[in-house]
Amino acid sequence: MGLTEPSPNKKLKTYNSYLKYSSLAIQLLVVMGVFGWLGHWLDLRLQLKTPAFMLLFGFAAFAGMMFQVYRSIKRDNP
Repeated sequence: MGLTEPSPNKKLKTYNSYLKYSSLAIQLLVVMGVFGWLGHWLDLRLQLKTPAFMLLFGFAAFAGMMFQVYRSIKRDNP
C-alpha cells in the first residue's frame, strides 16, 4: 500500500480545470475562425487587394481571447 489514490475531490478538480482550459482553446479556434472568415468576406466584398480586414479581425479576436484567458487564470489564482 505504498501508493495512495488521489481523493475523488482532487480528481474532480483536475478534470474540471482540464475541461475549462480545453474549452477556452476551442473557443479561441472558433472565434478566430469566425472573425477571420468575416474579415475575408469583407475584403472580398469591398474588393480589397490586401487582406486588411481579415488580419485586423484575426488579431482583434486573438487579443480578445488572450484577455479572456488572462482573466480566467487571474480569477483562479488570486
